Amino acid sequence: MIRLLPTAALLLALAACGGREPLRPAAGEQMPLAPQQAARAPTTDELLTPPPTLRPDRVDEVLRRSEERQDDRFDLPPP
Repeated sequence: MIRLLPTAALLLALAACGGREPLRPAAGEQMPLAPQQAARAPTTDELLTPPPTLRPDRVDEVLRRSEERQDDRFDLPPP
């Protein structure tokens, strides 16, 4: 128990030392240019947020009623 306390305190301190200010480009670098048809350049948060096409919603078809499965000619017993 005595060894656990310093370890927990160290992990808590490491977790708390994350950056709190917004991201900016490195020294000498610039933000990406605005897309050609865009009215303004995207912000850092907009650049870091993936579009919905990269993270599609999950589709879980729930079996709503009991149905007989059709024969599958490729569902063969093991050799």
